[in-house]
Amino acid sequence: MGILLDTNIVTALMVGNSLATNRFSQAKLRGISVKISSITYYEIKRGLLARPSPNKLSAFQRFYKTVDILPVTYPEIVEIASEIYADLRSRGCLIQDADILIAATAIAQNWVLISNDSDLTRVQGLRLENWLIG
Repeated sequence: MGILLDTNIVTALMVGNSLATNRFSQAKLRGISVKISSITYYEIKRGLLARPSPNKLSAFQRFYKTVDILPVTYPEIVEIASEIYADLRSRGCLIQDADILIAATAIAQNWVLISNDSDLTRVQGLRLENWLIG
């Protein structure tokens, strides 16, 4: 089993949120594979470059060396993302494309997505956990 961290959880880890930090440490100690999507990497990096902060950028560089980064180039991720989009659109409850791609990555890997984004509860078949709730 593995876990995929959503952008809001990575942000919480970078600012030292104690709940997220403790759960991250526990997962690593138990040998659970912890990864982020290349979409999450992009979302964090673009934000840090848009509002330059050498300290935060340095903290992110240290963080992403502790996890693997999954590319979104696997065909099954794009297939799953397309199905998620079609399903959400048909139900009239679309979410952001980045969230769809991150959810599809977790589903393709059969991993749990760790997120604080309630929109993701709309994605059928997604195993979801929130590390920011006690």
